[in-house]
Amino acid sequence: MGRVTATDRRAVLLASAGLALAAGCASSSGAVARPVRSPGRAPALPAQLTHGPRDRPRVALTFHGDGDPATARALLTEAEKYGARITVLAVGTWLDAHPDLARRILDGGHDLGNHTLRHLDINAMTETEAREEITACAERLKRLTGSIGTWFRPSRAPVATPLVTRLAREAGYPHVLSYDVDSLDFTSPGAPVVARKVLAEIREGSVVSLHFGYADTVAALPVVLEELDRRGLAAVTTTELFS
Repeated sequence: MGRVTATDRRAVLLASAGLALAAGCASSSGAVARPVRSPGRAPALPAQLTHGPRDRPRVALTFHGDGDPATARALLTEAEKYGARITVLAVGTWLDAHPDLARRILDGGHDLGNHTLRHLDINAMTETEAREEITACAERLKRLTGSIGTWFRPSRAPVATPLVTRLAREAGYPHVLSYDVDSLDFTSPGAPVVARKVLAEIREGSVVSLHFGYADTVAALPVVLEELDRRGLAAVTTTELFS
């Protein structure tokens, strides 16, 4: 298989964006907006997903949607510069504070999902509390985009308990999205450390956990994307990874 270049990925992204605009709907500002996606169920896949197929040159960079909106915009711009598409799991209170970012994410060709309302330890909550954390964030996503988002990821834990998995399913999310590569960028170890850790562990099908709101992550992203390009690995949305 030939090497997938950044130029190739940019061309695919632009083509996809063009198709979306052609088939799109009007946004609140009157401009044509990218259609939203809803969660999809794949019967052959487990309820909790840690990685995609290992026989395709694709990876998914997933970001916890929280923190400084300027950093979020910088990350989105940097990803798009390299023709990469990412997945953002948004915190509900963050969407309350920065509602415009939901459409910004979708219009960039990225996935947008649910990372609970307040980013608390959902696995330690009662059933009533955990249900509210999931559904309240889903309601915000629905109000802002017309969809509850494509994925659910538990907060403060890499995997969900059976209870949280069931509650997510009842809320409309057939699969819980975990990851197999943890960048640890939230510890602010420095951009070179973040990049080295990701690149040492990432391989075909990997789902990487990263965060908005950290300068180290913004600085590390170009290094990661350039090396993925060198290895022939395309950074795609999680929806694309599992399709």
